[in-house]
Amino acid sequence: MQDILNALRIAESNHGISTGLATWAGQGEEIASYSPVDGKLIGKVQSANRQDYDTVVGQAQEAFKTWRLFPAPKRGEIVRQMGEQFRKYKTELGTLVSYEMGKSLQEGLGEVQEIIDICDFAVGLSRQLYGLTMHSERPSHRMYEQWHPIGIVGIISAFNFPVAVWSWNTMLAWVCGDVCVWKPSEKTPLTAIACQHIIQEVLKSNDVPEGVSGLIVGGREVGEWLSHDERIPLVSATGSTRMGKAVGQAVGGRLGRSLLELGGNNAIIVSQHADLPLAIPAIVFGAVGTAGQRCTTTRRLIIHESIYEDVKNQLVKAYGQLRIGNPLDAHNHVGPLIDEAAVQSYQSAVAQVGALGGTFAVEPRVLSGDDFGSGCYVKPCIAEVENHWPVVQHETFAPILYLIKYKTLDEAIALQNGVPQGLSSAIFTLHLREAEQFLSQSGSDCGIANVNIGTSGAEIGGAFGGEKETGGGRESGSDAWKAYMRRQTNTINYGTTLPLAQGIKFEL
Repeated sequence: MQDILNALRIAESNHGISTGLATWAGQGEEIASYSPVDGKLIGKVQSANRQDYDTVVGQAQEAFKTWRLFPAPKRGEIVRQMGEQFRKYKTELGTLVSYEMGKSLQEGLGEVQEIIDICDFAVGLSRQLYGLTMHSERPSHRMYEQWHPIGIVGIISAFNFPVAVWSWNTMLAWVCGDVCVWKPSEKTPLTAIACQHIIQEVLKSNDVPEGVSGLIVGGREVGEWLSHDERIPLVSATGSTRMGKAVGQAVGGRLGRSLLELGGNNAIIVSQHADLPLAIPAIVFGAVGTAGQRCTTTRRLIIHESIYEDVKNQLVKAYGQLRIGNPLDAHNHVGPLIDEAAVQSYQSAVAQVGALGGTFAVEPRVLSGDDFGSGCYVKPCIAEVENHWPVVQHETFAPILYLIKYKTLDEAIALQNGVPQGLSSAIFTLHLREAEQFLSQSGSDCGIANVNIGTSGAEIGGAFGGEKETGGGRESGSDAWKAYMRRQTNTINYGTTLPLAQGIKFEL
């Protein structure tokens, strides 16, 4: 691991503040990053105080004045070079993601691949920031709309995808002409510092203004500063619903924009017409991948009563084959939870299930022993529950899968939609009418609705986000770029008269 840290320039003590090429030790508290894999200290970071924060934001303001004048394709070329840098350091950064966050090495590498993919997407986007041209009702007039950079984009990211979510926002914002200030999770600060190190060569070789890429490592207070700061027109926040509500209220209170990607309580409907050999692996990966710490993790399984016992038995068998342990070992399927607080949340949820009369098809357990020394490893479990129970309505960031029966598809869709969150959803069926109903206006109310694939593992080409308590924001592909720009409508009179809209007459 030391070779990995050396390659990424991660030291025992690290600077947590950066405006691009310039880095410095913050004047705030020291943050220690311990790996949930083995409980060992990876490194320390000196976090920001308010003075550090204001320095970064002030530099970003100055950088925006120059960066917005770079032609969009030139900004795209710079992002392309960043993608090449992440290709170069994919193994090292993916390994650090796995070690600092606890997800499997394959998932860590996959997360870096998402950075590379969004860089590629953003390069093409830099030549496609299209506006529309409209016909005017007035003779000798032309109307069109165009998109301009919005300014500083504040990015608050979560521990579970410590680098990918930053890239979804940043790469699009950069080609749109914005500058970024990133507050990573204090649980995974070293991956953020590594990303800043990786792109510094590109920033330097292209004379990118200091301040285009800002980094501020710190606690909750940094997020509060970003949210209340009128210098920051857009705050993109990924995390819990509680956090998102606080950000949304603060940003909305100053009439700024917020892009919220919050909790999910995702369900898969398994129809009696499902291809079970296709469904079972998708369910298991969706439920236990990243140890149940994805916002798109499969948390509820809504199964037709005629196949309920069969599906349950197949899942029990599949769970019996899961290997839990060090995520850097490619033979293991499930790594640790992020910290002891997450373990306590897992324990609380399974206790609530038991208290409400639920039963476990696969029993929960906190694992101990030499291979689980960090105290963060838990056994993925399966519980038979009722959808209306408070513990089921709440998102628990842990590998707990809830089984629920249904009789009719209308009932299944009502169960699927009957939670406060609305991120991802799926149905497994070979019946065309069922699939189409699920995808229709009377079907899933989520931002993502899939057929014959699971709830997790979204591609960057589509807009990512959800409804209700998930926050309503969209990141990544499709036309999500519009959130990072301001729309301007233009009307040009190239004639010799001044006709007014709606035929209004005004004569002097």
